[in-house]
Amino acid sequence: SKHPDPFHTLREVEILDAKIREKLCFLDKVEPHATIAEIKNLFTKTQGKSLKDEDVLQKLPVGTTATLYFRDLGAQISWVTVFLTEYAGPLFIYLLFYFRVPFIYGHKYDFTSSRHTVVHLACICHSFHYVKRLLETLFVHRFSHGTMPLRNIFKNCTYYWGFAAWMAYYINHPLYTPPTYGAQQVKLALAIFVICQLGNFSIHMALRDLRPAGSKTRKIPYPTKNPFTWLFLLVSCPNYTYEVGSWIGFAIMTQCLPVALFSLVGFTQMTIWAKGKHRSYLKEFRDYPPLRMPIIPFLL
Repeated sequence: SKHPDPFHTLREVEILDAKIREKLCFLDKVEPHATIAEIKNLFTKTQGKSLKDEDVLQKLPVGTTATLYFRDLGAQISWVTVFLTEYAGPLFIYLLFYFRVPFIYGHKYDFTSSRHTVVHLACICHSFHYVKRLLETLFVHRFSHGTMPLRNIFKNCTYYWGFAAWMAYYINHPLYTPPTYGAQQVKLALAIFVICQLGNFSIHMALRDLRPAGSKTRKIPYPTKNPFTWLFLLVSCPNYTYEVGSWIGFAIMTQCLPVALFSLVGFTQMTIWAKGKHRSYLKEFRDYPPLRMPIIPFLL
């Protein structure tokens, strides 16, 4: 008679929370040759799917007794608070350098003004951009999630505030030199900046009109009568396309390396977001327009 193989006896696995040592799940009949990845998969299946606030109990695949799992996401903060904080900072910080407050450029330059027109124009553009963002946060955007992790505010503010200080230091520096091709370069850059700001605002308004107040319904965004929204024919997230365009315009206008780096980092992050949004559109809508790319028409 065959003896049972001690190495093939099915195992029982208990999974605990690493912090509080509380039992999260008990898996019986686990194959002894199962990899950790397979055990993770089994654990995920026992946890069920995450639920949205608007899910109706009656429509969930549960009997008369439903077991719901609570997951602590840690300290949260509202999206509106995060956006207002991360956008108000750059507006204020840039102006400190523009007005050359004491202890930045040396005593003899305190509260002096630049003789270059482009420096004043750059301040108007930068301020306009962040005032626009603040007003959109208050009156235009509709957030699908109420909150985000508290730690994000520190990460986001470091990025926005740090870059604002870095670019403002050089653009408003007493030794700043205007762009190589002078007024022509500035005019071209200003045109790019203004067009992209109008485009970005138009897309935000189109997205707002797509979602009724207080609802979380998602629809496919399509171009409207506004020509700036026609970019929806080619990309899923034209708001990001226009946003990157604005910063490229600002970089050409100021011919300042920190601005170019800020544009590059911003483009990288927005591409990640755009790809994620594009993927979720494709997953959610069978009839999603096939010509669209995430952020750059025909390319990316």
